[in-house]
Amino acid sequence: MARSAQSGNCGTHRQCAVSRERKPLDELLRFAVDPDGRAVPDLKARLPGRGVWLTCARDVVEEAAKGGVFDKGFRHPVKTAESLADTVESLLKRDALQRLSLANKAGLVVCGFDKVAKVLRNDGAAILLHAADASPDGCAKLDRLARSGAGGTRPAAAVLCNFNAEQMSLALGRPNVVHAALKQGGPRGKFLDAVARLERFRAGGAGYAAA
Repeated sequence: MARSAQSGNCGTHRQCAVSRERKPLDELLRFAVDPDGRAVPDLKARLPGRGVWLTCARDVVEEAAKGGVFDKGFRHPVKTAESLADTVESLLKRDALQRLSLANKAGLVVCGFDKVAKVLRNDGAAILLHAADASPDGCAKLDRLARSGAGGTRPAAAVLCNFNAEQMSLALGRPNVVHAALKQGGPRGKFLDAVARLERFRAGGAGYAAA
């Protein structure tokens, strides 16, 4: 495995083509060139050929798309869509929702106010999900249960409001999903990682400076 200047392992860090900072891979996005000569996001970093790495932040991607960064990084002219940042956000959102869907298929997700409340009271939950367009009153009631952590015997659940009811319903294959709970165990860690990546992207470069 190749060596890096910082930790001795080039496989764990790359340089952002905009800021020129070296960052761990989980803070970066890889871009490749498709057969039509367009710069495209490669979230899983598996596409062949030379790659360009950018900080996982909307404003950084927008700057790269406008400033000729990809031409320089790929060492030849490439096509760059004005909507590239929107495409990245859509892909990050889809990745997170796919991980939620996998958790549901594993039997780890419950939906509906009453069922979610029961899990929070009796078993505890790793993650409490509210639709972004859910009623504030219903969210507040479940949030209080989430903070109690199953009567204080378990850690409080993480509370997320990243997706609307339509998106949650599609991911979970059920109509009108407004509240859901992801139980302890299984793929919750990967789902949380995917949501965190989406939120970092939305927050932009300032989110890294504040962290």
